[in-house]
Amino acid sequence: MVSIRPGPVTIGGVALDNHLLLAAGILGTTGSSLARILSLGAGGVVTKSIGPLPKDGHAGPCVVVLENGVLNAMGLPNPSNAFVDEIAPLAKKPVIVSIFGGNPDEFALVASWFEGKVAGFELNLSCPHADGYGSAIGTDPSIVEACTRAVSRSGIPTWVKLTPNVTDITAIGKAAERGGAGAIVAINTVKAMRISTAMGCPVLGNRYGGLSGSAVFSIAVRCVYELYEECKIPIIGCGGVSTADNVIEMMMAGACAVEIGSAAYNDIKVFEIIKADLYSKDGITPEEIIGCAHGRSAV
Repeated sequence: MVSIRPGPVTIGGVALDNHLLLAAGILGTTGSSLARILSLGAGGVVTKSIGPLPKDGHAGPCVVVLENGVLNAMGLPNPSNAFVDEIAPLAKKPVIVSIFGGNPDEFALVASWFEGKVAGFELNLSCPHADGYGSAIGTDPSIVEACTRAVSRSGIPTWVKLTPNVTDITAIGKAAERGGAGAIVAINTVKAMRISTAMGCPVLGNRYGGLSGSAVFSIAVRCVYELYEECKIPIIGCGGVSTADNVIEMMMAGACAVEIGSAAYNDIKVFEIIKADLYSKDGITPEEIIGCAHGRSAV
């Protein structure tokens, strides 16, 4: 397997200790859990999604572990602006706060609470199971552009997390780019559901949810590949990454870094494990493989 040289990296205006980040929604609910993930080898962490008002989220069951992934419908539960104090001790760490809103003004409001307190923002325009938020507005390029601009004008690094549940993800990526995004994160969960044959009803309390984990890795790779062809800003791959070889594959598709979520659910030491396999002092530079699969064919 290809290995790359270790060292800090700057992606979309955010300085990271390495190419591996904790994805939003996994172990990002408290300052202590975020600090623990950083101590276990993550180069940066993305918090749970924070919105303009406190939300309890959907009724349970909210998370179901499947044979090849995780199905969830959390409903964006969050403490809203009370989260500012929660992550205050991490002010000098590579912490990116995930934020959501129903319109540009709400995105700007939430972002204003964290200005000067975090390394950057990740706009959740992609959650598939929250009415009025996430992919409910993130499938419209004009809204994505407006929401991105409302936050990016603050001058704080702004990433935009995209939904795969669209006909053309590059149209959304280019909208984020026009709005001033420093980077694109691809992808959020894929629309999905399961039904219990024993009970004759959906396994999730919300019926519908989003699928993450190894089952969506191939989808994420394609999305990263397509975005690399059309967008000029950095891409952060997300979706089913669980090994160092997965990281290399994402980079070959065009990703400059990756986010890891479900794999951390399976093993909290996943960042240490991947780093041991991914990095070598004798490795090549990341720039040598980022996007190298473009223009090549198996035949």
